[in-house]
Amino acid sequence: MTEQSAPTTTAGGPGGSTARGEQTRQLILDTAMRLFRERGYARTTMRAVAQEAGVAVGNAYYYFGSKEHLVQEFYAGTQREHRAAADPALARERDFGPRLAGVLHAGIDVLSPYHAFAGAFFKTAAEPTSPLSPFSAESSAPRDMSVALFREALTGSTVKVDDELREALPELLWLGYMGVVLYWVHDRSEGQVKTRQLIDGVVPLVDRLVGLSRLRVLRPVTRQALALIHTLRH
Repeated sequence: MTEQSAPTTTAGGPGGSTARGEQTRQLILDTAMRLFRERGYARTTMRAVAQEAGVAVGNAYYYFGSKEHLVQEFYAGTQREHRAAADPALARERDFGPRLAGVLHAGIDVLSPYHAFAGAFFKTAAEPTSPLSPFSAESSAPRDMSVALFREALTGSTVKVDDELREALPELLWLGYMGVVLYWVHDRSEGQVKTRQLIDGVVPLVDRLVGLSRLRVLRPVTRQALALIHTLRH
């Protein structure tokens, strides 16, 4: 599945790091995303991307060493957009529930233009050994960016959380977000309205559970859950 060539680089391209080089790099990425939507991931080659973008194949490989590098750049770009889209809710809200809902809805807002393409792409990303999996080592940078966004949603709120749970909760929220994205991929309702309903229904439950985590009677359950997470992680 992987097309290998010269190592990828984020330098400006042949001729140095220039504005023109960055434009070429973005053109290659945008062209690849369009072809992924039109032809599917498996049927899109680096040669086809280069041809459609009007650049030499070697030039395309200069910027992106493989199709996987293109997708990882797409991951990083959408995560930056997600962060920007969540800013208004994070700036406006102090209660945890509305902050979490704002982050989740912002993520779906950013992904919405890619819904038609998401189903075919998910077949590749769902492979446990695929570097395109959101759980892969190759995806660690955008994954860390996403976890950090959920950490900000938590730490910037007024909610009081069990100290041990506070450390693990951002990653748990990210895992929940992955579940929402999976539902969104398969959501065929108009405008994926059911995904929005899922978010609006689940967030109050999460908010309440997080708020109750400090109650003495629930601490043994919290410790058991954290121990299980630690076991599965290691």
